[in-house]
Amino acid sequence: MFKSGFVAIIGRPNSGKSTLINALVGKKVTITSQHPNTTRNAIRAILTTESLQAVLVDTPGIHKPKTSLGSELNAIAKESTDSVDIVIFTIAADEKVGKGDAFIARSIAELKGSKRFCIVTKIDRVGKDQVLQALSSAAQLASDHGFAWDEIIPISALKGEQLWIVQDLIEKYLPEGPAYYPHETLVDLDLSARIAEAIREATILGTIEELPHSIAVLVNEIEDRSEDLVAIDATIFVERDSQKGIIVGKAGSNIKKIGTIARPTIEEIVGKKVYLSLTVSVAAKWQRDPKALRRFGIIRDR
Repeated sequence: MFKSGFVAIIGRPNSGKSTLINALVGKKVTITSQHPNTTRNAIRAILTTESLQAVLVDTPGIHKPKTSLGSELNAIAKESTDSVDIVIFTIAADEKVGKGDAFIARSIAELKGSKRFCIVTKIDRVGKDQVLQALSSAAQLASDHGFAWDEIIPISALKGEQLWIVQDLIEKYLPEGPAYYPHETLVDLDLSARIAEAIREATILGTIEELPHSIAVLVNEIEDRSEDLVAIDATIFVERDSQKGIIVGKAGSNIKKIGTIARPTIEEIVGKKVYLSLTVSVAAKWQRDPKALRRFGIIRDR
């Protein structure tokens, strides 16, 4: 008997969604960051074992939008819960349940036919009393909105604590069905998108707090130079000239560092040595421009 299905991971920004998915798959397939709303698309990670295949949909954090980008991220997250077998709502143990959680819970209450899990993440950061308080708050959150969780599980994805419980429960609740992807597939993203995400993650590392939201990456060309070498040309977009200066750095120091950070990840993706050429360009107010959002692959025909 083989089981398969779709599992949507939703929650507030920075509540541990991407870290959970990477831990379940056993390999880094979606980028993570301390900055909220690092995830910009509904990225499908594929968890396959001998007995199941779960398509784990990593969604952007649901939040109060201030730009077209923010509105689109919310729409992507909400649409990702349609017709899935399981919805997992993540709540960080080191943060209090708030209005953002209540907003998401109202949407979960309306779901029909999906199993509903609440996973309390980051339990390694707090003591037992705070974990118990988070579990109680999670149960009360559902009760306040007229439903009950099918499961509530406290975990530390970073340390692997109780991940096996989550995987066992996913298998328990998924229906019988065939595999949707080849068993070796780990993520449903094309090559350019995976490379762009690796560059964006490298760019986010070490930047100032406001900058990550202003970063977009476009891969212009991927050229096989030999059996062992691929040349990749990509552009990092920001919204203002001052941000461009931050990315480039003095005498190009930051852009060189970004390339050094991104290159090993890209080499793992393509299976070859990589010659990486990066440039920085300004696309003014792109977060508010639907045409730019389409160009960067954030708005897609749905």
